[in-house]
Amino acid sequence: MKIFTWIAAILLFATACTIEKTDYESETDIVVPDNNEFKEVASIAKDNYSISIEALNGHLYKGYNEIRLKIMDIKKQETIENTKVTFLPVFTATQGKQQSCPHQYDMTFDTKEKIYKGFSVFTTESTSGDWRLDTTFVVDNDTIAISFPVVVEKQSNKNLNMTSFVGNDDVSYIIALVAPIKPKVSENELVAGIYKLNTASDNDVLIDAYTSADDYTLVLDPRMPEPSMGNHSSPNNKDLVQKEDKLYYGVVNYTMTGNWTLNFILLNQHGRILKGTKVPLDFTPGVEGVKSELHIDILF
Repeated sequence: MKIFTWIAAILLFATACTIEKTDYESETDIVVPDNNEFKEVASIAKDNYSISIEALNGHLYKGYNEIRLKIMDIKKQETIENTKVTFLPVFTATQGKQQSCPHQYDMTFDTKEKIYKGFSVFTTESTSGDWRLDTTFVVDNDTIAISFPVVVEKQSNKNLNMTSFVGNDDVSYIIALVAPIKPKVSENELVAGIYKLNTASDNDVLIDAYTSADDYTLVLDPRMPEPSMGNHSSPNNKDLVQKEDKLYYGVVNYTMTGNWTLNFILLNQHGRILKGTKVPLDFTPGVEGVKSELHIDILF
C-alpha cells in the first residue's frame, strides 16, 4: 500500500509539472529575441555633426540597457574618435520633479567598433513622465550639447527584471538583471548590476544620483515557487561577486522552463546582511513557495 501511495504521489507530481508547463506555454506568446543587434533609438544633426543613440533592437526598457553612441562629422563623413563624451538620463515626472538613474556618465570609446559605449538602468517607464538623454562631446575644444527625448517601455522579458529596496543601512538600492537574456535549461552565467542612491550634499543631484555598490556579495537561492513545483531548487548555483567591470557575476542552474524566483541575500563588504532572508529547504508540493524578502521573479 505504501509503495502504491508513493508511486501515485510521483505520478501526481509529474502530471502537475506537465500541466503547469503546458499552461505556461499556452498563456505566453511572447517571443524573446536573441537581442544581439543594436539599432538606432534616436538621432539628431547639430553643428555639422550627426549623433545617434543605439540600443538592443532599437528600444529602451525599464531596467538595464546597454547604450551605444555614434558621432559623425557630416562634411568629412568621418567618425569622431577618442573624445570626451558624457551621457546623462533625466526623468521629469508629471509634477515637474527631475531625477536620474544608475548610468555611465563618461562613455567609453571602443577602438575596434569605433563607437562610444555606456549603460543606463531606467527606473520607470515613460507612462509616468518624460525621459531625455543629455549628451555632450568635445571637438576642437568646443563642447557640443545634445538632448534626446526618448521613450522607455515596459520590460516584457522577465529575465531582465529589476528591483529596488531600502537596505538595513537605510540606503536605497537597485538590483538589475543584465544576463542571461535567453536562459537555457542548463547552468547559466547570471549577471546583475547593484547600485546605491547617493544622498551626500556635495554630490550632483543628477550626475551622481547613483553609484555602483562595490565589493558586495549577492547570495543566490533559485526556486520554482509554483505549488506544483514544491519550491524546489537546483544544484551548482554560485553566488554573485563583483568583477572589474563593476557588474556582479554568478551561476544559476535552471533545470526546466517555467516560473523561477531568484531569492537573494545582499551582504556588504563586511558580511553584514543589508537585505534578504533565507528560504526554507522544505519541499512543499501543493503550496506556493516561500520567497526571500529580496527576490526577483523570472520566466522562460
